[in-house]
This record gives sequence, C-alpha cells and structure tokens, in this order.
Amino acid sequence: MPQARNTQISITDTPYYHCMGRCVRRAFLCGEDSATGKDYSHRKIWIVDRLRELAEAFTIDVCAYAVMSNHYHLVLRINADKSKQLSDGDVIERWMNLFNGNVLINQYINGECHTSAEKDKAREIIAEWRERLSDISWFMRCLNESIARQANAEDKCTGRFWEGRFKSQALLNEQAVLSCMVYVDLNPVRAALSDNLEDSDFTSIQQRITAYSNRVSKGGERVTNKSKPVKLAGFTNGSNISKGIPYSLKDYFELADWTGRAIRQDKRGFISDKEPKIISKLGINTGMWLDTVKEYGKSQHAFIGSEKQLKEVCEVTGKKWLAGIKSSRALYI
Repeated sequence: MPQARNTQISITDTPYYHCMGRCVRRAFLCGEDSATGKDYSHRKIWIVDRLRELAEAFTIDVCAYAVMSNHYHLVLRINADKSKQLSDGDVIERWMNLFNGNVLINQYINGECHTSAEKDKAREIIAEWRERLSDISWFMRCLNESIARQANAEDKCTGRFWEGRFKSQALLNEQAVLSCMVYVDLNPVRAALSDNLEDSDFTSIQQRITAYSNRVSKGGERVTNKSKPVKLAGFTNGSNISKGIPYSLKDYFELADWTGRAIRQDKRGFISDKEPKIISKLGINTGMWLDTVKEYGKSQHAFIGSEKQLKEVCEVTGKKWLAGIKSSRALYI
C-alpha cells in the first residue's frame, strides 16, 4: 500500500533521499525500443539538461544521478542552510526561472504594493515559494512533468509517460548515502552497458571524473560532454554529513571503482586484496557492502540506515516494525 509522501520525506529524519522514476510499462522510452525500432536516446539529454536547470533553481543538491533507457535514479540532499540564506529577491528570481510570474509579486518587486495587506500577501507567497524550492516532491514534479510534455509532443500523443509517482528512500547515515550513490553511479556497469566508470554515459560519476581529469591535466585536450554539466554536491573531506558528503572525491572514486570491479564476476579476483581504506572508515562488512550495492535496486525499504536509526524511525512514526532491520544488522560491523 502506497505511503503518504510526508511520511517518507522529512528533513528532521535526514536531508538525503534516493529518488527513482520509471517509464510507463517499463518501456524503453529514453533509449532504443526493440519493439518499434525507434531510438529515443536523445531524451536522456533532456533529463540531464532539466536536472541541471532544477539544481540551479532549487535549494536541493544533486549528489548522484544515472539516466538509463527506461528509468533514472537520483540521490538528492535538501540544503536547508542554503534555503535560509536566500533573500526574498533570490527566491523570486529562482522561482520565476521555472514558472510564470505572479501579478502581485511583480508589483511587489516594482514597489507598487501600497497597502499592508498586499505586502503581507506578497511575503506569504514568497515564503511558500521558498518552501517549495526545498521540497523534493516539487523538484521531482518539475522534472517528470517537463520530460513527459516534451516526449508526448514529440510522439504526438497524450497520456502517462512515467509509471505512477516517483519512488523515494530516506538515507539515514553516511553508509546509506555512499552505498546508494555507488549503486546509482554503477547502473550502466551493472547493466553491462559500460566496462568502466569513465564510459558510463549520463551518470554523475562520469561527470565527476571528466571534471577532475580536466582540472589535473596539463595541456591535454578537454573532454566535451553531450550535455552541460549538472551542478553536483561537493565532497567535504571530513565535515558532518549534514553539511555535505563527508569524504574526499578521490576516496569516492576509489570506492566506486573497487565496487564496480568486484560486482563484475569476471573481475572479482583482480581486486579482492585491494580493499579501499574508506570501507574500514565506514565500519561495514565488506561482503555485505557488495551485496547491498548489487541488490539495492530490489530493495523496497522506505528508510535505509543502521538498526538503531530504523528503530528510532519506528518510535517517531508510531510503526511497530520497518523493513530492512535484519539486513542493516548484517551490514554494520
């Protein structure tokens, strides 16, 4: 039975969420459709471009993304600090970059609100916009509706493009965040569409590697992307997870590469004794880490975290039990 979104997304529980959208009937509406022979791969560029626009407008950070032929994955972080720091003018500008203007707000900007009632109403609207700009449901709505309209216009048809509402999982700690990010970034590798991270098109890991290579290269040819890069959440190298991803970018590259090689049966032995240092820092069972990343897509759990955190969620929400406690117990050392 579907759960109300406000029971799944709460900034008091965590700012990090895994969100996923799938094409209706699981059809390859963003790739090569074997049934019709049509190639819709250009729609992946639409999704990345729209994601870039939304990342610039919303106070929601994109930690990871992967766009596949019939679905996409996102790891998002609600940036409450950024939302509070925005001036009313910033909020208005960001909102109007996405939506049509508001007559009263236009008057407010131009100093044409002469009564206290008008000014109070304008401030009320701005406060509502500020709240929406940090709302994952609004973020996903703006992404899915835009792509659906473009695709339906291209196909000259009407109807659903996405399979119901988007799926979401609350990521309660850094282990959950990193395992989900790695799972998302490894989607093309797991699907045998790519042999390595560098060639994993339409993923955040490819974008991060390209940007990193361009920074450290000296006089080399600049790699060009199929789409303008999405503004991605940064790695804070030790800060609290509420402020950003608390590891270095190199640590993450090493973890993603090691995990990708390990879950490919033909390369398992190659890296068996090259376990990255970040694994021990995370305090997790190596074997269970690999199983967690491999099986992540099958998980229907609304919350991902330690046994203690899941039990705390039960207490707060009034639930007697949450799926995932047994697997969580096995993951943490």
